[in-house]
Amino acid sequence: MTGSPADAPAAEPAAPQIATRTLVFALVREDGTVDAGELYTVAGALGMTDQQVRLCLKRLVAEGRFTQEGRGRKAVLRATADPTGAVAPDVEYVRHAYRQDRGLAPWDGTWHLFAFAIPETSRQARDNLRDTLLHLGAAPLQGGLYVSANAIGESVEAHARHLGVLPSLTRLTSRDLRVGDETDPARLAALLWPLQRIADRHEALAALATARLARLSGPDRPTDTERLTYAIELAASFTTAMEPDPLLPPELLPRPWPGARARALAARCWEALGDAGGQGPDRPRLFRLFRLHDGAVPAPAAPAAPAPPPS
Repeated sequence: MTGSPADAPAAEPAAPQIATRTLVFALVREDGTVDAGELYTVAGALGMTDQQVRLCLKRLVAEGRFTQEGRGRKAVLRATADPTGAVAPDVEYVRHAYRQDRGLAPWDGTWHLFAFAIPETSRQARDNLRDTLLHLGAAPLQGGLYVSANAIGESVEAHARHLGVLPSLTRLTSRDLRVGDETDPARLAALLWPLQRIADRHEALAALATARLARLSGPDRPTDTERLTYAIELAASFTTAMEPDPLLPPELLPRPWPGARARALAARCWEALGDAGGQGPDRPRLFRLFRLHDGAVPAPAAPAAPAPPPS
């Protein structure tokens, strides 16, 4: 007698497609370097070709993201400083998400608006500024006018200054935003941001983290390559979920919102991967991936001290 469909094991969630660029950034050590030999080895374990890696490194160096010393597998890559501060805010972005999840970043009701009018002769700078606003979670209201529920002004201004278009940028705040006849903040958020698509990406992250946690807590200890693959898969899925997420305050989101659950599961998965890694050779490779989550989830409360015995 065959089992019913309900008895069948849950399907394994599809692992995210890992870009070579994602792998490179995942293997940046705390001193800002990437060992090319390690990079090629891990890339091979993930099914990437040496040619893919070489082309990716060439692009990253051309973009100024890294400098390279040496050639081939003996090369060392060094991450360059970013004058716009685009790397550091990503760390803070993740920490802000966890603060929101814990109720530590309540919304004060302020909308942050950005307007610019940059001529066609500076089209590249105009496009870059627009992309920066979108990356930071702002939504377009109309041509050249964007809104965010978060205080992203300093980051936007830094990018505009770097692009040489700061005089064309106008910043303002308002507690009275109206789009057509709509003034309700939660309904405005649903109107301006693709919340369902964002929620679906978080559901995919939650499913992957749940499956990897089950594997990490199972009787068979994952191999070093499996652990590293899980970490990079998780990083790729986390990035896929977080990049389009404007991190709207919980007051503006549907309840329950899957982002908080997905991030909690991801943090548990990082912790399990770290515990499984011990102090083995993969620990340095994994450490930077964990850095975004280090301290993001509150530690369990210490047990109360026992009452002293009666005298």
